[in-house]
Amino acid sequence: MEVVRAALARRDALEPTLRAFRTRFSGQALADAAEIDRAVSTGERLPLAGVPIGVKAWEPLTSFQVRRLRRAGCVVIGLTSVPGRTTDWQTWGHTDAGPTTNPWRPDRTPGGSSAGSAAAVAARVVPLATATDGAGSTRIPAAWCGVLGLKPTTGRLPSRDRTGLAVPGAITRTPRDATLHLSLLLDDQLSHSPDTPTATWSNDLGFAHVLPEQARIARSAADRLASARHIIWTDLPVHLADPEPAWRTLRTAPSSTPHPIRTLNDTRLHTLFRETDVLLTPTTPAPPHAHTGPGTTMNVALTWAFNLSGHPALTIPAGLSPDGTPVGIQAIGRPHTEALLLHLASALETLTPW
Repeated sequence: MEVVRAALARRDALEPTLRAFRTRFSGQALADAAEIDRAVSTGERLPLAGVPIGVKAWEPLTSFQVRRLRRAGCVVIGLTSVPGRTTDWQTWGHTDAGPTTNPWRPDRTPGGSSAGSAAAVAARVVPLATATDGAGSTRIPAAWCGVLGLKPTTGRLPSRDRTGLAVPGAITRTPRDATLHLSLLLDDQLSHSPDTPTATWSNDLGFAHVLPEQARIARSAADRLASARHIIWTDLPVHLADPEPAWRTLRTAPSSTPHPIRTLNDTRLHTLFRETDVLLTPTTPAPPHAHTGPGTTMNVALTWAFNLSGHPALTIPAGLSPDGTPVGIQAIGRPHTEALLLHLASALETLTPW
């Protein structure tokens, strides 16, 4: 009960400027926490008893992961902000009180579409908030808010998206919490990672325009992993085609016939992952933009190829850019190798605590 009370107090204190929640649950959250306290006092074992969480506003409380989390003892304290549905770009969040702000710089967006989830976790309102990722909507806000965002392998978790692009997941502050979340949803079906995985680096996947400072900071984090022997570099070319036409075609007109660009990229990724365990890139090509919008920058440039291919992808805090905003490093693995990606996140957290 006291943990939930503290989360509610921090949420309410920050909301006038953070605006991470579209809907706030207070009375219901306290009632749920009291019920959990009663259950624990009678000997019931709940692995996440009393842990306050946020739920992305577009995700129903009856979704698979929310039901699992609540069954484990989590208490929902509100629905986190998302962008308006009429905008072509989704890297922001909106509430009735105004835009969601980035905890690191209020004049910048937290990213999106899981905007409020990332902001609430980064601002330490909750340790975990649910998210969905259809083009980078978990990874981009997690990167811009300096926390972790995992897009699991497509198909590992139930999804309502008929295109197969959107994958449910969560945003957390620590690799331990991310591992606990996924283990709970998968009933501990996490594969073991290799002792020292091989890794390939790409600044731009062969097509994206990435600001040099974003690439430098992310690569520096990757080099720290290599220097500590957590990865072994493999010098392999990475040349994907820009997935935008394939992604937009699938989103607007789902078809059983893959777009030629999707087929090409899937083939190239299959070849790449025969020779390496993990692909590392910057998570985003640019830092968080102002609330007026991203301009012409394609902030999904480095993420949405893996919504099409289905590979698991995790953004990990890599450092801070000169403007004071976080930079993420993206780790992509073979299907069902989320444990490997989370292992690398734990290693980087040990080397450079965030």
